[in-house]
Amino acid sequence: MAHSPACPSTLNAALVLADGSVFFGHGIGEKGVTAGEICFNTGLTGYQEILTDPSYAGQIITFTFPHIGNVGANKEDTESREVFARGLIIREPITEPSNFRSASHLNDWLVKHKITGICGIDTRRLTRHIRDHGAQNAVIQFAASPDKIDVAALVQKAQAHPSLKGLDLAKEVTVTKAYEWKEPLWSLTKSKAPKPLYNVVAIDYGEKLNILRCLVSAGCRVTVVPASTSAKDILKHKPDGIFLSNGPGDPAATGQYAIPVLKELLDSGIPVFGICLGHQLLALALGAKTEKMHRGHRGANHPVQDLETDKVEITSQNHGFCVVRESLPKGVIETHRSLFDGSLEGIKVKGKPVFSVQYHPEASPGPHDSHYLFERFVKAMESTKKKKAKRHAT
Repeated sequence: MAHSPACPSTLNAALVLADGSVFFGHGIGEKGVTAGEICFNTGLTGYQEILTDPSYAGQIITFTFPHIGNVGANKEDTESREVFARGLIIREPITEPSNFRSASHLNDWLVKHKITGICGIDTRRLTRHIRDHGAQNAVIQFAASPDKIDVAALVQKAQAHPSLKGLDLAKEVTVTKAYEWKEPLWSLTKSKAPKPLYNVVAIDYGEKLNILRCLVSAGCRVTVVPASTSAKDILKHKPDGIFLSNGPGDPAATGQYAIPVLKELLDSGIPVFGICLGHQLLALALGAKTEKMHRGHRGANHPVQDLETDKVEITSQNHGFCVVRESLPKGVIETHRSLFDGSLEGIKVKGKPVFSVQYHPEASPGPHDSHYLFERFVKAMESTKKKKAKRHAT
């Protein structure tokens, strides 16, 4: 940059992009400096669920909806054991909470989880910039005083920060040991989980907890295993179905250790269901390719068409990579397509109980149009069990 602008004396925070774009505002959350890939989310609700989604590891989130904080924060609306997002950008100062479930102010929650953010900037201008110029790294500094902000140094920091392309982040967010999940979908009445009829092993590449809740509420006994678990150890659990979770980072990088495992699991004939990163990894294991998107899909209002029924689902999404349609091998069928940009959103293997989607049918936040996919997974396990029982009987 020929000249680095100084932070106005009335402000105390700066957002600086790797291309030199600068936005000044007011700091929120924890004082400090944070770096990551900048992205925007178009959802109107669910900011706490979004911030705790492990798929946002390594990223700074811009909310396009200007009023954030109105429901406060609570323990129930978390989607992982900690916050993996790197930073937060909002238009207006954090709204005072006005909700009976609120346990704390959002700013207090941000400080508790050591999240640095900025408010008071033109998020509409920023979103257009990301839309037109694509994903790039950025840095937020929330300083004790405006004179502590060195824009030139922040630009250099953003430019030096590693790209998500080629980065395996699943290993940073996955659990370290296997455990059983028993909690069903949350409700005010605290309803009990149904009796489990199917044994599911969920491979945790960075999964959202509401996925596990959906599986339990669908009648599954769920065992969660780390991302690096071998096929042999997964099969020791005698699963009726295998679930491949969402997660952050480049699927090709995570695939270095995940693909050999998935190929073995596919050979077992056990039903497989994948979401987001799990969808991408399944595609790679089947012989397809993935690529980084210009800006990705993030929000709770993305239209997707089911190509088998022609129905349109309004979906919740969060991904910066996608499966390349032209790379799908013979026998792998495209089942869902984005009506925003035409990108591939779902696949299935012809003649086998194996399918996946790019979006998030568990929502949290977002619409529930796609909950039927959990029922489809259960029916696939039921059908496979019946076929096995019939073979054993004869």
